Amino acid sequence: MLRFLLICTALLGSTITIQAQKYELGKVTISELNEKVHPKDSSAPAAILFKKGRTYFGYNKDVGFYANHVCEVKIKIYKKEGLSWADQRVRFYIGYEKLNEDRLEFSDAVTYNLENGNIVKTKLNNQGEFKTKINKYWKEKTITLPNVKVGSIIEYKYVLKSENLIKFPDFDIQFDIPVDYFYYKTQIPEFFIYKPILIGEIPLTTESKFTSASQSFDNAYSQTSSFSYKQIETFYEGKDVPALKEEPYINNLENYRGSIQQELERVRMPDQPVKDYSLTWEGVAQTIFKDESFGKQLNEASLFTDDLNKLLTNVEDKNERLNLIFTYVKNRMNWNEINSCHTEKGVVKAYKDQTGNVAEINFILINMLRAAGIEANPVLVSTIQNGLPVYPTRTGFNYVIVAADIDGKRILLDATHKLTSPNILPLNVLNWKGRLVKKDGSSQEIELDPASQSKEIYTLMVKVDPDGKMNGQARVQRTDYDAYSFREENNAKTEDSYLEKFENKLGGLTISNYKIENQKSNLDQSVIETFTFASDSRSDIIGGKIFVNPLLFFTQTKNPFNQENRVMPVYFGYKNLERFTFNVEIPQGYTVESMPKPVKISSEDKKMSFILNFSVSENKIQIISQKEINNSIFAAEDYGMIKEFFQKMIVSQNEKIVLKKI
Repeated sequence: MLRFLLICTALLGSTITIQAQKYELGKVTISELNEKVHPKDSSAPAAILFKKGRTYFGYNKDVGFYANHVCEVKIKIYKKEGLSWADQRVRFYIGYEKLNEDRLEFSDAVTYNLENGNIVKTKLNNQGEFKTKINKYWKEKTITLPNVKVGSIIEYKYVLKSENLIKFPDFDIQFDIPVDYFYYKTQIPEFFIYKPILIGEIPLTTESKFTSASQSFDNAYSQTSSFSYKQIETFYEGKDVPALKEEPYINNLENYRGSIQQELERVRMPDQPVKDYSLTWEGVAQTIFKDESFGKQLNEASLFTDDLNKLLTNVEDKNERLNLIFTYVKNRMNWNEINSCHTEKGVVKAYKDQTGNVAEINFILINMLRAAGIEANPVLVSTIQNGLPVYPTRTGFNYVIVAADIDGKRILLDATHKLTSPNILPLNVLNWKGRLVKKDGSSQEIELDPASQSKEIYTLMVKVDPDGKMNGQARVQRTDYDAYSFREENNAKTEDSYLEKFENKLGGLTISNYKIENQKSNLDQSVIETFTFASDSRSDIIGGKIFVNPLLFFTQTKNPFNQENRVMPVYFGYKNLERFTFNVEIPQGYTVESMPKPVKISSEDKKMSFILNFSVSENKIQIISQKEINNSIFAAEDYGMIKEFFQKMIVSQNEKIVLKKI
């Protein structure tokens, strides 16, 4: 699963020549301003000429050590699409309980342009800087560089001061534009041991060494005091980082962005016990459970007794009870679109208000299930947008779902989304593994990847006319996640707008007598569509012969995997079976002249397969096509196999059935 991440926790022992002094703010040349395209990526709208960072420690008598994170950036704008880089945003944390909030300051923000052969420098004034509160945990500072146009070079610097020594801000080294050079230096007192984590397959060199350091500060008597110590200096350096670009079938691009991360493992201050900050997922789960906004909120079952008694009158079967409670909570509660493992206003007030965050809604569900005699526990999850929880951290989880156990069978539930059903979760929750937490503080890993296939089954009765036109009847059945995805995508659409899009997708069919079952009700059942259709022209007629595509108007013509190489995994979301059965009646006076050969394609590990079979009886042709994807995600090294698989499949779909006159 994690083969696509390069995660290095040991420092490389290579020797490097530090070149950071060659990359300084304020050093802009006419040749740089004259440059029209990026020398290694002509499509780049802009490029980061360099990004330099430094993390070093300060000290004062009130808080002890604190961290300074300095960042300097120089960017060249090549095209109008790159003008958005004039806006720079940096978030900083304000949600501490015991620490002072982070402080962020921009400086040295300048735009350089070439005018009449001269370099013109425009500095940012105070009107170009804004501060916004994102939520109770984060603020964001924004600057807009002045006088930015195609050809400009912009520079800026910021300093983030933070008392949070447990987790440094990530030093990103890859963006959606190229990075010519990056350099990051950390100077960490010997009292703090950090684990460096390198994400992404970005080549770099690094070196560590011990140096001497000291701190001066004003003591309680307003006298200047100082102390000396050893510190660990580490350098990270690299160049020519390619742009991180969207690729088809990917879950979250941010999971693969090259970055350098640091997380505290241990503190060993003189004459004090060693503090160990290294975590396990079990430890993280237990810490979260002890929080009042988590564990305490799961002991409110008695508050729902009256409503449960009305809901469950004469209902003894636990599965029926679960379905009634799950539906009730989904219908009553409205999600405020805030993801969290913790409640904000608590389950009691959320229930009264009929609105809440993820934790509040799903904790209400847990409390009601427990009150109904059903074992239910929270499962901590990291959503796709939050990234893969690669290593244990306190911010690794940002979502919570419910695991109910009935007669040895586990059922996963999420009541925040109206269209979910038992064991059908929102798609962004299907992100590797979750962690189930019990009352006693024990926990266990939960597989979120659906075990069974979701299915799309198309059955069509088709009649081909002598002029190549087609008409007939169709039935489409979607199960499990294919049904859920269909509901989510089309729930807000009118039938007319959906059919217009569907007709266009199938090359301009005309659909009539359309009916749909279980789109907004019976959510645990398949979505079933039935309709009649007519096509003006879906077959070629050449020399009196009719040429028919085996998959008719469902034929694929382009391979979605057209890149030479791929650096990110291929993400399909869930296991899927797609099956087409066509019963085709050929025109009177025609017969089958030739038929494509049956096709069977399979990957070596059987994770992907495709079959295409034909049979003929009198004036009827039966065509069966079936594609199976039996893995939700494939490593980048499987890309060549996937590309070849899809190419062979598409070629087979585009071979023709030839009909000739008798």
